[in-house]
Amino acid sequence: MRSSGWTLAALLACVFAIESAEYAVLGVLPDIAGDLRVSVGTTGLLVTGYALTVAVAGPAVTALTTRVPRKALLIGMIAIFTAGNVLAALAGAFGLVLVARILAALVHSTFFAVGLVQAVSVVGAERRGRAIAVVSAGLNLATVLGAPLGTFIGHEFGWRATFWAIAVVSLAAMGLIAVAVPASSATGPDSVWAEIRALVSREVFVVVVITVLTQIALFTPYTYIATILTEVSGFAAGAVGWLLMAFGGGGLVGNVIGGRLADRWPWGSVRGLLAGMAFVLGVFALIVQHGGAAAAGVLVLGVVSCALIPALQARAFAAAAAAPTLTVAVNTSAFNLGNAGGAWIGGRVLDGGASPHWLIGIGILAAVLAWVATAAVRRNVGVEGRTDVAVV
Repeated sequence: MRSSGWTLAALLACVFAIESAEYAVLGVLPDIAGDLRVSVGTTGLLVTGYALTVAVAGPAVTALTTRVPRKALLIGMIAIFTAGNVLAALAGAFGLVLVARILAALVHSTFFAVGLVQAVSVVGAERRGRAIAVVSAGLNLATVLGAPLGTFIGHEFGWRATFWAIAVVSLAAMGLIAVAVPASSATGPDSVWAEIRALVSREVFVVVVITVLTQIALFTPYTYIATILTEVSGFAAGAVGWLLMAFGGGGLVGNVIGGRLADRWPWGSVRGLLAGMAFVLGVFALIVQHGGAAAAGVLVLGVVSCALIPALQARAFAAAAAAPTLTVAVNTSAFNLGNAGGAWIGGRVLDGGASPHWLIGIGILAAVLAWVATAAVRRNVGVEGRTDVAVV
C-alpha cells in the first residue's frame, strides 16, 4: 500500500475533494439563498471569501506549519477541511456557512503545497512534473465530475447534502492518506524566517508573476464563457454545461501532457505552452461565432491551459529548492489571484459595454506578457532552468 502509486492516488483523492468543494457551491448558491433568506449576490461571498482566504492565508498557514511532519500535517488539514464542510451542512444562518467556508479554505493552499512536495519526494526530482500532474488531476476531475455531481446532489436532496457528500469523500480520502502516505519526519527549515529567506528570490518572483498573468489570460474569458458561448457562438444555455465538461476533459489530457513536458523541457515547456495559449485564444477569437468550431476551441483551450499547471508548479519547486512547500503555497495563491483578477477585469470590460470578444483579446495580451516574462528567468538560470529541489 505504501508504493508511490498509492501515495499519489491518496493525494489526488484529497485534491479532488477540496477542489470539488470550491466549485460545487457555484451550482447551489440559489438554493442556499432561498433557504437562508439572503440574496444570491450575498451568497456570492461564499465564493469570494473562499478564494480570498486561499490567496491570503495560504502562505501564512504554510509558513507557520513548516516544522510539522508532512503526514501528520496532511491528515490534520484534511480533518479541518472535513470539519468545515460538516459545519456548513449543519449551519442555520448564512454567517455560519461563510465561517465554515473560510475554515475549509484555510487549509486549501497548504494542503496542495505539502501534497505536491510529498508527491515529488516519493518519485524523485526527475519525475517531478508527472507527479505534480497526477495530483493536479484532482482539480480537473473536480471540474468534470465533482462540481456537476455536487450540484446534482444539491438540487435533488438539498444544498446541505452537497456539503455532507464532500465531507464523506474527504473522510475517505483522509483514510487513504493514513494508510498510503509513508510516515516521514521530513519538515522544512529550522524557522519560519529561514523558509521566507529561501523564498525571496528573483526567480520565485518571476514564476509568481508568470502564474498570475497566465491565469488572467485564462480567466478573463473563461469566467464569462457562458456569456461568450450563448451571445456570440449562439449555443443554448443548456449546452454550456456540456461544453464546460469538454473543457475539463481537455484539462485531464493537458495535465498528463504538461507533466511529461515539464520533466523533459522545464522552461521550454512553459514558453511553448504560453505561446500555444496565445495562439489558441487568437484562433478562438476568429472562430467563436461558429458553433462547432467554438466547441472545439473550448476543448483545446482546456488542454493547453491545464498543461501549464504542472509546468508552472514544477518551476516553482525549482525556483526555491530550500523552501519548496512555501514556494508552491505562494504560487497556488498566485493561481487564485490570477483567477480573481481575470474575473474582475472581464467584469469591468462587460459592465463598460464592450463586446465579449474583448475578453479573449485581453486573454491573448496577458498570455503574451507571461511569455515575455519567461525571458527574465531564462537569462537568470540558463537555457532550460534545470534546478533540482531537495526532497526527502
